[in-house]
Amino acid sequence: MGGGRLLLPDSVRARTTIAVAGFALLFLTAIGTSIDFLVVGGIRAQIFQEAQRAAANYLGTVQPGYTPRPAPKTRIDLVQLVDSRGRVLTASPAAAGRPALSTARPPVDDRMQDHTVCDARGECVMLAAVRVAPLETRVIWHGEPHYLYAGTTLPPLLATHRLEFLTAAVITLATALIAWGNWWVAGRSLRRVAAIRATMAEITASDLSLRVPEPPGHNEYALLARTANRTLARLEEAVRQQRRFASTTSHELRTPLTGLRARLEEALLYPHEVDPHETIREAVSVTDRLETIVDDLLVLARLRAGDPAAHEPVDIGALVIEEATAQVGGVPVHVRARRDVYVLGNRIQLIRVIDNLLANARRHASTRVEVTGRRIGDQAVITVCDDGDGIAPQDRERVFERFVRLADGQRREPGGSGLGLAISRDIAHAHNGTLLIEDSPEGARFVLRLPLKPAVQATTPGVPIEEFS
Repeated sequence: MGGGRLLLPDSVRARTTIAVAGFALLFLTAIGTSIDFLVVGGIRAQIFQEAQRAAANYLGTVQPGYTPRPAPKTRIDLVQLVDSRGRVLTASPAAAGRPALSTARPPVDDRMQDHTVCDARGECVMLAAVRVAPLETRVIWHGEPHYLYAGTTLPPLLATHRLEFLTAAVITLATALIAWGNWWVAGRSLRRVAAIRATMAEITASDLSLRVPEPPGHNEYALLARTANRTLARLEEAVRQQRRFASTTSHELRTPLTGLRARLEEALLYPHEVDPHETIREAVSVTDRLETIVDDLLVLARLRAGDPAAHEPVDIGALVIEEATAQVGGVPVHVRARRDVYVLGNRIQLIRVIDNLLANARRHASTRVEVTGRRIGDQAVITVCDDGDGIAPQDRERVFERFVRLADGQRREPGGSGLGLAISRDIAHAHNGTLLIEDSPEGARFVLRLPLKPAVQATTPGVPIEEFS
């Protein structure tokens, strides 16, 4: 991570805005076209209905020997009565002096038809062409067919492209507003992302204390900022632990190396005064300690890195019995454990945990060590107790830190690496378990808890507890 000025990604805003505007234009065009069709269809249907009604009303006034002049009172102002030869017999004032409005001749079985007729000047008329009923034709005109045309001039909204232009203008304006709104919203959103990016760019390995700004609320940007800050906090803690580990490790390795170098230089400077065999023995002893520290560091590094280890069903109760009874010499170990308590784990790693706990307990015990192994609920619980001086409450977590050795431990085992308990806890965590120091009437009480193998969690324990000393 390095510093640098990050500009607001306008290209992202532009691409997003163009895409949104394109989709909006297509959607609004489809909506506008549908609305235009509905409006035009509605107007045409209404005019034709009014024309048919006006024609029916006028024909109701025609009597034998009496043909009144149409006098419409609605927008259907063009009404003509035409004979079979196309002559206009009577017409409303608006249609007077005009030729027949239409040449349409509806048949007897379809007496009423709707038409839109345009003349040479481009003037169009929407009308209903009605054939007078045969009965009325025989009574009034001796069977000669007559036709009635009722209609009106095409409304300006339908005669021109005014509706299309209006719809196009509304679509264009709405698309522009949507594009502007998306540009503004995208800019506001991306400014938060840009602020997070700018802060992340300023973070370096030497300074992990910076945090990205967290916007209020629970939207995606706020969750992103909180997640980034939690990640930075974990990273800062990991780097702090790494630096502390490197410092402590260098100190732990430097001390024996310095002593070894001093002894070797002394042997070179004073060859007649220093016993070479004694120097070699001391060098081998220091080398053994360095080898132990390096081996433990490698194990610890693999555990901390989360390297996968093959897990298999392990009878942790039988394992405790085997390792406890294998302890010979020194402080006696008394074990009470139940076999057939299975966990999923790496057998070698679990043996190392048990051996570390037993070695630690025997090192600090006065007369005896008590070990128990049983199942409690869905956990296997291993307890290792000694009757020594115990561990003060304020030191119960410190002893699990790397290279931390209390004064009593240094006195009892000067050559220890100080990594045994740290490795044991990491192995417990790698097996989804815990390793803690709990209260005890006397001495120290280490408790290892591991989850049982799922297949045996619900089984009824039937294997008796075995006691060994």
